Amino acid sequence: MFTFFSRSQTSGGKGGWQRIGLTSDFPDIDSPENNGDCRVTSQCKAFTIPKTPTPGASSAPVEAEIDGPLEDLKDQVLVFKYKGKVHAIDHQCPHSSFPLSQGSLFDIEDFGITLSAGITCPKHDWSFDLFSGQADRGNYKLKVWEVQLRDLSDPKEGGDDEKEVWVRRKQRIG
Repeated sequence: MFTFFSRSQTSGGKGGWQRIGLTSDFPDIDSPENNGDCRVTSQCKAFTIPKTPTPGASSAPVEAEIDGPLEDLKDQVLVFKYKGKVHAIDHQCPHSSFPLSQGSLFDIEDFGITLSAGITCPKHDWSFDLFSGQADRGNYKLKVWEVQLRDLSDPKEGGDDEKEVWVRRKQRIG
């Protein structure tokens, strides 16, 4: 079919895909228990996934400390569930390199119709679309990661609705 794609790019563990946990590991931020508080920090996880693997080092993602030093944000992905959908984005704001785990989530609406979802960086109040990464001002773009929810490799690991969460950097086209 697509001869220029190798089989390994689409199968689990290959092509940059990293397993980061189960869907139950990420509580829904917009659930009624949160009383309308859509801050990311309490419900998200950050993982360090280097762009280029270090020889001899494990390629498995390492869970990062959300409140860790700012200089450690470079290779981190922030993963959370907002309104039932799992999102993965760069942990640092592309405008100010501030941790987006301290940001707030919101719906992008027009005349009461929800068009998309966004995150606001608390440092300068810049907002980014969670699907496209586009900023609300300037030419800055947040890096959005691909997310796949896969069936469990071991069915005994979770319930009927449980899935594995896999992420990878979006592939550049061209």
